[in-house]
Amino acid sequence: MDAKLAALIALLALLGPVACHGATVICLGGWVRPVPSLLGGLVCPGNLLPNPSLNPIPAPSSSVLKVGYYNNSSNSNACPNAEDIVRKVVEDAVSKDPGTGAGLIRLFFHDCFVRGCDASVLLRNTSGGSTSEQTEMFGLPNVNSLRGFEVIDAAKAALESACPGVVSCADTLAFAARDASSVLSGGRISSAFAMPAGRLDGRVSLANETTDNLPGPFCDLDALTNFFAAKGLDRDDMVTLSGAHTIGQARCAFVSNRTDMNATLAKDLRRDKCRSGGNTKVALDYKTPDTMDVQYYQNVNDDDVVLDSDAALSSPATKPLVDTYAAGSSLSLWETKFAAAMVKMGSIEVKTSPGADAEIRKKCSIYN
Repeated sequence: MDAKLAALIALLALLGPVACHGATVICLGGWVRPVPSLLGGLVCPGNLLPNPSLNPIPAPSSSVLKVGYYNNSSNSNACPNAEDIVRKVVEDAVSKDPGTGAGLIRLFFHDCFVRGCDASVLLRNTSGGSTSEQTEMFGLPNVNSLRGFEVIDAAKAALESACPGVVSCADTLAFAARDASSVLSGGRISSAFAMPAGRLDGRVSLANETTDNLPGPFCDLDALTNFFAAKGLDRDDMVTLSGAHTIGQARCAFVSNRTDMNATLAKDLRRDKCRSGGNTKVALDYKTPDTMDVQYYQNVNDDDVVLDSDAALSSPATKPLVDTYAAGSSLSLWETKFAAAMVKMGSIEVKTSPGADAEIRKKCSIYN
């Protein structure tokens, strides 16, 4: 199924402009572009069904987690240098390749939105479903796209050497995403911002759950709002966390075909960079692609964003906050709110009680 979908989105990437931005048809969670119907309007291609409705849940609470969780040397969770160990590995990796930092932040997001922040996105096998079921990393939003796994593996290996069986992969990923944000912002998003810990690792990871939970690049504002509300995050959280698109890349298969894109950017993307196929990657923010800053929000206002889901933030309901962030003087405001939103997201459906579905993995890619 995933191979067929991958071929489908590559084919759809070659189609002409489609008025997807503002569309009411969201195909496979917004991961497949809707196409014009012979009868008018838009439909999902390949007999795919529109995305089902999502129910909002209460805002996640970090009260079950604890800042400095591993610092207490008097208990069994002790690993006082845990955060320093992760920070060192991340700083070394991101200084060599900024794209790795963007990958780590995206890994955290893609983990928390599917089964909560339990490192299920890192698994290559699963204890749930059939034995042949592929895991999240092979789902359409993730396969041949997510990166940074090797950094988490290196950090986890260092943690196991220092404190065997103490620090979860879920906490390792949360710390790594925070530290990547710090490096890519030049330290303005402080690596010392309080990221609570105490998460356990899940044992179940299913590829088919990714498109049900992760908002795709062809989502309009209503769909984005619903996806975030289904995780207890509000519209401000959505706009704030979307600022992570100031770094990283997108596959050409997901690049917008909207007609109101900045003409210079559209020519650069459609006639040049994306001519060779849907798996070619382009910068999400072509102006400051390796720096976490508020340029992304100015790009939204200038129609200089490459995804429909980013262009959706120019809607009246979200434009006031976009304008606030886009103002040069608001850089510190966005950084502060981004850190808070990362902590809030990091509390989604966390597992804190050991049992049949929660543990501390020895290796992040396989359950114990």
